[in-house]
Amino acid sequence: MSEAQLYLFDDRVARRWAPFSLTRPVGELLFGCMTLRQRAAQVFDVPCLGHVSRRALVGFDEEGAAPGVSLEDVATEGTRIFLSSRAVPDVQPIDLPPGPAQLTVDGEPAGWVIPPGSALPSELWLRDPTIDPGYPAVVSLTGEVLARPWDLVERNSARVTSDVAAWWPDGVSLGGVVHVGDGGVSAGDRVEVEAGVVFDTRGGPVRLDDDVHVEGPARLVGPLYVGAGTVIAGGSVGTSSIGPVCRVRGEVAGSVLLGFTNKAHEGYLGHALVGQWVNLGAMTTNSDLKNNYGTVTVWTPDGDIDTGQIKVGCLLGDHVKTGIGTLLNTGTVVGAGTNLFGGVMPPVAVPPFSWGDGHNLVRYRLADFLRAASRAMARRGVELTPGVRRVLEDAWKATATSTGE
Repeated sequence: MSEAQLYLFDDRVARRWAPFSLTRPVGELLFGCMTLRQRAAQVFDVPCLGHVSRRALVGFDEEGAAPGVSLEDVATEGTRIFLSSRAVPDVQPIDLPPGPAQLTVDGEPAGWVIPPGSALPSELWLRDPTIDPGYPAVVSLTGEVLARPWDLVERNSARVTSDVAAWWPDGVSLGGVVHVGDGGVSAGDRVEVEAGVVFDTRGGPVRLDDDVHVEGPARLVGPLYVGAGTVIAGGSVGTSSIGPVCRVRGEVAGSVLLGFTNKAHEGYLGHALVGQWVNLGAMTTNSDLKNNYGTVTVWTPDGDIDTGQIKVGCLLGDHVKTGIGTLLNTGTVVGAGTNLFGGVMPPVAVPPFSWGDGHNLVRYRLADFLRAASRAMARRGVELTPGVRRVLEDAWKATATSTGE
């Protein structure tokens, strides 16, 4: 396996995972205690060398992520593994055959093993991995395949629980805290937990990654993963995955925050999927339950879809900003690069790079957006790389209306 080379690809379904697929490969989304890309690399025990996705994402070079590449960039020698970014294989022994093989996860076609001398999959295959390649061998893996972005939220608690059991089964004892329940608490290096913090593990474990700081008073409810360098600045935070270098306060439940999100004030965030570099102003609150307790319908590029779930919060793309007192309705989708303010509830589908209040949304000027994004990232010591800058510029141009700037 050590000589194999792993690539993730976004099929035609993943490429429609708005609002996230506009600005990042789906493999860089967080699920459980790691990104889909990190999980695939652990399963196959090789690093992921790149994401094959839309042409607009070629050159994506976010720090700590795998780059966006084209088929022409894929290695021509050695065994190449192509895995769907929506596939979530379990950790298991894998024996790769010497010849070409199809990969399946939970019985669904999810990629291919391409040995030396065999042709790479075509763009048609990448868009539709259900096409039968006629390969003589099949590598069948257990796991699951995600269909929609809200699956990352709905299935996240179970994934956190299984991740902690697999990778950090040994808990720790933290002084000055109250531990309720039989679930474990595990912590990485240089974790600081102040007195007055309650760990409620009756529903599942809590994992604090390296350099996490938890300020008291706070209540952490499992299953919960808190990523490296994140600060929990009080409140009730639980049944969620919170990525690296976030600052979180208030009430967070059943949500997934990819990383570098600032929710430093009170307000409710529930059953939400939040991109990177999102800033939620004080008292920003989303609804995740309809008053009639019916299932929630969510806008997608292919039309409105009934999720079949009664609890769906909001989906916020990368670099979304909200002003103080912003209210988001159940199932709201906010496109990347949007700046909402004014205290007026926006529509349930906000186009990318919108600017204004819910009654008066205009196009965010590209130069102003890039300036704000660069400043926000610099506050965390991160540079807006040339590749990511170009991806954002292309996304702005691709979503501009005929009357836009």
